[in-house]
Amino acid sequence: MNKPARIPDAAIAALRDARHICVLTGAGASAESGVPTFREAQTGLWEKYDPLDLATPEAFLRDPVLIWRWYRWRRELVAKTEPNPGHKALAKLATLVPELTLVTQNVDGLHQRAGSTDVIEFHGNLFEDRCFAENCVVSCDTDSAVPICPGCGSNVRPGVVWFGEAIPEQALNQSFAAASDCDVFLSIGTSSLVYPAAGLAGIASDSGAVVIEINPNPTEQSAGFDYAITGNAGTVLPEILMTF
Repeated sequence: MNKPARIPDAAIAALRDARHICVLTGAGASAESGVPTFREAQTGLWEKYDPLDLATPEAFLRDPVLIWRWYRWRRELVAKTEPNPGHKALAKLATLVPELTLVTQNVDGLHQRAGSTDVIEFHGNLFEDRCFAENCVVSCDTDSAVPICPGCGSNVRPGVVWFGEAIPEQALNQSFAAASDCDVFLSIGTSSLVYPAAGLAGIASDSGAVVIEINPNPTEQSAGFDYAITGNAGTVLPEILMTF
């Protein structure tokens, strides 16, 4: 585990004095729990497939049985993981500050399992089922090769945002509003390169917020942040909590 660099006193002060903290987490936050990245999951029986060919509406229309096999396998992988100290620290931090908005690019549900509530899921949730025709969340029998929507009879799909699909409008509006309103923005375990999520830090900075990055390695955006702390979230965030 990477040892974090010294956490600047001014960054600690900003967090302790914050009225509203907005947090964005990316794949690095869950990698510490053993959740494979999208491409790292292509092993064994699935290594011959390009994940881009398994995560589009067109792929689902072409072969829904194959897509469901892959997503069930991914669900099994993620279900075996547990929230790490970083997830737990964010849940605790939310109880110590007036307001905290948590936005995640991850689909694994680990923030919720750690105790975070009202998580804004930019890319959906791996364990959610949605009607392909109406895109509404459904409860159905997922044991069949391709689950069927109990309401309209259409095929049911995993509740994640696929390539070529828009980020849910509610998630966009809520996250943009939080980034505009916060006085501290935390970017955790993300490269800050994939938009529109990558734009949240800029929105926060333009609105006068202190922007802090926590990442094992510097990113291309590190120089633009007020503070770039090198280290794993599972180490840095518990250390920050100790100052409250």
